[in-house]
Amino acid sequence: MSTTVCQVTGFIVSSLGVAGCIVSTAMDMWSTQDLYDNPVTAVFQYQGLWRSCVQQSSGFTECRPYFTILGLPAMFQAVRALMIVGIVLGILGLLVCIFALKCIRIGNMEDSAKATMTLTSGIMFIIAGLCAITGVSVFANMLVTNFWMSTTNMYQGMQNVQNRYTFGSALFVGWVAGGLALVGGILMCLACKGLIPEESRYKAVSYNASGRNISYRTGPYKVGSGYEPEMKTRKGTGYEEAARSEDGRRSYPSKYDYV
Repeated sequence: MSTTVCQVTGFIVSSLGVAGCIVSTAMDMWSTQDLYDNPVTAVFQYQGLWRSCVQQSSGFTECRPYFTILGLPAMFQAVRALMIVGIVLGILGLLVCIFALKCIRIGNMEDSAKATMTLTSGIMFIIAGLCAITGVSVFANMLVTNFWMSTTNMYQGMQNVQNRYTFGSALFVGWVAGGLALVGGILMCLACKGLIPEESRYKAVSYNASGRNISYRTGPYKVGSGYEPEMKTRKGTGYEEAARSEDGRRSYPSKYDYV
């Protein structure tokens, strides 16, 4: 029962993690404009992985997608790739995990096959969670670096107007989603141990005699001289074993021999 609970819990937690990764990737607020020095502004800017948006004080929002790929930074494209890989692995892990659930029977699938599928889905969830956490962390590192560089330039008077960006809500969603996928994958790997059938390391085979136990007694061994007659007689009333004649033919007793 504990194996089933662990497996179902891992499936639910991993599903939430994968869903969170999809939501985080689709969100636009990966980086938001820092309003520390300018709390009252007519324009509020925020950016995502796929487009940048501008929100006016009137409530009107306009978003513009990135029409270029080569013009984007390499780390930015790496974050995109990590999030996509995490989503793909998470969806594949969910499909494998559905068929690996112990409470679902498909044909004559053995527990060993379910254990292998459970372990596979758990590894996929772990890799997906690590990809999401790594992608979000790389983007956060980019924001921190650009923030302090912009702050240094502003204090040195190199640039009068400089927009600084800070963490958006999508980063926190991505961190939580990656953690859930990672925990769900660990639970699936733990549930795999309970699905493996317990088998002895050495298989013992016992042989039983089909009939009665027959005991054999050893008697004295007689050494033949080599000159004993080949013809032997069988004891019985009124019957003698037929002996072979010298020319190789078998002679049968006549009716007068029994009188």
